Amino acid sequence: MGTIVWLSSELMFFAALFAIYFTIRSVTIGQDGSHAWPGADLNLPLSAVNTTILVLSSVTCQMGVFKAESGKVGRDGGLLNVKRWGLREWYVLSFLMGAYFVAGQAYEYYSLVTKDGLTLSSSAYGTVFYMTTGFHGLHVTGGLIAFLFVLGRTYAAKRWTHEQATSAVVVSYYWHFVDVVWIGLFATIYLLDLH
Repeated sequence: MGTIVWLSSELMFFAALFAIYFTIRSVTIGQDGSHAWPGADLNLPLSAVNTTILVLSSVTCQMGVFKAESGKVGRDGGLLNVKRWGLREWYVLSFLMGAYFVAGQAYEYYSLVTKDGLTLSSSAYGTVFYMTTGFHGLHVTGGLIAFLFVLGRTYAAKRWTHEQATSAVVVSYYWHFVDVVWIGLFATIYLLDLH
């Protein structure tokens, strides 16, 4: 119950970021009277791949939850035999996919700073772009840390209990939430102003 309440507060936080984004977008006018938005050459193909990987990580995370609920912590077959995977393998894969997403976002930031000169303080667009995507990236990083804690518990626990399975489920709630928020951000930032 506490997780749901906390995620509700996170929803309000991201709703405020969306409100900031749309407010600044609506009042930012260029020198010639046109909207100076988006103000950067965003890498849609990279972001689309990143989005796909993050969304698929929700699927792998949920597969881990199914294994956690059935008490299957580790695999009982070869590593390439995906049907025999347990919670650990699915959560490691989810972790790697999330880490790839964060690395892709960092690469895009580097590209925007070096190629377009877009920084947090360079323009209103830079401010809202980095605030919205940056706070989301921090939340993804928090989810990655949570995956590591759950994985650590699978090795530290002498036996797998309902409480440990519940911790895996709670982490999945958070991960699914972060993924849904990104879908909204991707649609708003990358697709709304598509030229």
